[in-house]
Amino acid sequence: MKVAVTTLAFCAAALLALGLVMLYSSSWALENRKTHVETGAHDLIMQLMWCAVGFVFCVTATALNYQLLKKFAWPVFIFALLLLGLVFVPHIGRASHGAHRWIGFGPFSFQPSELGKITLIIMLAWYGDRYQRQMHTFKRGILFPAAMAGLILGLIFVEPDRGTTILLSAVTGVMLLIAGVQWKHILIPAAAGAAGLVVSILHDPMRMGRIFAWLHPEDHLNGAALQAQQAMLGLGNGGWFGVGLGNGVRKFGWLPEIHTDFIFANIGEELGLVATLFVVVAFVVMAVCGIYIAMHARDTFGFLLASGITFLISLQAAINIGVVTSALPNKGLPLPFISYGGSNLLAMLTCIGLLFSVARQAHVREKVSESAADHGDNPFAAKAT
Repeated sequence: MKVAVTTLAFCAAALLALGLVMLYSSSWALENRKTHVETGAHDLIMQLMWCAVGFVFCVTATALNYQLLKKFAWPVFIFALLLLGLVFVPHIGRASHGAHRWIGFGPFSFQPSELGKITLIIMLAWYGDRYQRQMHTFKRGILFPAAMAGLILGLIFVEPDRGTTILLSAVTGVMLLIAGVQWKHILIPAAAGAAGLVVSILHDPMRMGRIFAWLHPEDHLNGAALQAQQAMLGLGNGGWFGVGLGNGVRKFGWLPEIHTDFIFANIGEELGLVATLFVVVAFVVMAVCGIYIAMHARDTFGFLLASGITFLISLQAAINIGVVTSALPNKGLPLPFISYGGSNLLAMLTCIGLLFSVARQAHVREKVSESAADHGDNPFAAKAT
């Protein structure tokens, strides 16, 4: 367990450090849309501030006995729903590019869907632990948890945020399956959800444009396929070892949002294929460590909690990398620990802290078991003075 925790911490810290370096490299030359001046280290400073807050949350989650979350699952769930609803309230919610995804606090903004990710995983873990003997039935295994998940997914869907909706739908499905839901019970609601998503995309010109740009990028090089095309050029330009830190050219207006959703392209251009492979391997290793922690959890709640968190981080990273490499259409999901964005960074560091908490409690159980075994092998241990 110590090896898994140490390796997980090292990978998360390495990705975070790489993200801070590449954030400064990709954002220093960006022009502010209002003042038309260089942003310098502004984005880096903001990210460092969120990193400090995230570190506090990570340490707090690590020290916390994760089993206490079962007592606060419903209050946190209701609070998350309230925040997700506030994004639509004038003067509280902030809209950008036609999407209502943020709540403003002066110069700061927070994305409630990031809290929704953690909350949904906690609720599903609590539910799977409480009704684990009934998860094979359609009523307990599908209807009730689908209703809970539907509240959060529905609010995120109408923001609109299709990428996060797809991500959390997949996480929900995986958690229900490992909690004991039968395949035949989950196929119908999964098909219905997929059909609803397809219908919504068909009636959404912007997202249909992204699909067509992904299928036929040569016809949309100056439009919806611009980011994907420039990302591929950046990755190709980097070669094995990159053009050198700070020497990339995509950040000079060629690739919009290079410091957020497409920062992986900047890594490839400036540090090369070796660095991008390191990022991929780091996420794979984190997934293996997370699975190991989940398999050694002391109870069903910890097992489901660690499994959901591991799958969330891994799938979000896979989707982001898939988008940057044109394997998937643009989803608008950040790369965990690396992309600019305080809300996501805060959520990811909290998730790491919860994994540490599950591992810590499992380690305590192992020590207690070993101690009991030692005393059981020694008939005189209880009488020793």
